[in-house]
Amino acid sequence: MKKTNILFLLLVTFFAFQSCNKDEKIEQNKIFSHSNLDISKIPIEWIDAAKANLHIAYGHTSHGSQIITGMTGLMNWKGDLYKWNNGDMDGALDIRDGVMSGDLGHNGSLEWEIATRALLENEANSNINVVIWSWCGGVSDNTEEGINIYLNAMNKLEEDYPLIKFVYMTGHLDGTGEEGNLHIRNEQIRNFCINNNKILYDFADIESYDPDGIYYLDKMANDACDYDSDGDGSRDKNWAIDWQNSHEENIDWYECSSAHSQPLNANRKAYAAWYLWARLAGWDGN
Repeated sequence: MKKTNILFLLLVTFFAFQSCNKDEKIEQNKIFSHSNLDISKIPIEWIDAAKANLHIAYGHTSHGSQIITGMTGLMNWKGDLYKWNNGDMDGALDIRDGVMSGDLGHNGSLEWEIATRALLENEANSNINVVIWSWCGGVSDNTEEGINIYLNAMNKLEEDYPLIKFVYMTGHLDGTGEEGNLHIRNEQIRNFCINNNKILYDFADIESYDPDGIYYLDKMANDACDYDSDGDGSRDKNWAIDWQNSHEENIDWYECSSAHSQPLNANRKAYAAWYLWARLAGWDGN
């Protein structure tokens, strides 16, 4: 074989490999987890694009409010760059907080899906282009069938409203660790989203790591950030409180309300949310 042909084949292989890596990275960027928490890496133009173009409907109860209170605290700490408002306002991200009442429920409940369709069929909400719902304990006691009902309903909404982005979510930690039903059901959600190229805000994964990357799910961590530090089966420490106490407020973390939990947890939920908003606005994650 001529050297030119060999060189050509090598170049084709190289660019094909690069293309595959790029596609894989783009798909991975649809999962928003503890790996997406350095907001300094989000280009300002994509934060501005999110504020200019996104109109988000968010349904949640107490646990899901951590995203909202975290974002409010971030806005108070860092200023108008991270400004949001409950409704359309120039220079602010439009989040219709609580416009859909309730949460994702339990065991195949579809009240949330009915509420979503009612919202989207109302002409007054014609500019809504993102829908996100949170769990509030409903994954812990759920079943494979119940989670499939949720996943199939979300998929059908995507089919029926193709111009709207629907964001999937995992359930908050409950202290049952890697062997518990919660983790099994969260893995069911993750696998579906990965295999079907869905957008996932991985609530549970964010709670499973501290800012230093230390992992706590295998230490019976719960939604309050309590964990078992010595393996005796009892949660005796709190990773968020410990981290806050060893770092400087308003430098490394900020005070905010955080239902059932600690400010640091809501801080991290807000950081991941801004990654999500920027990506939905068109940022490629680089």
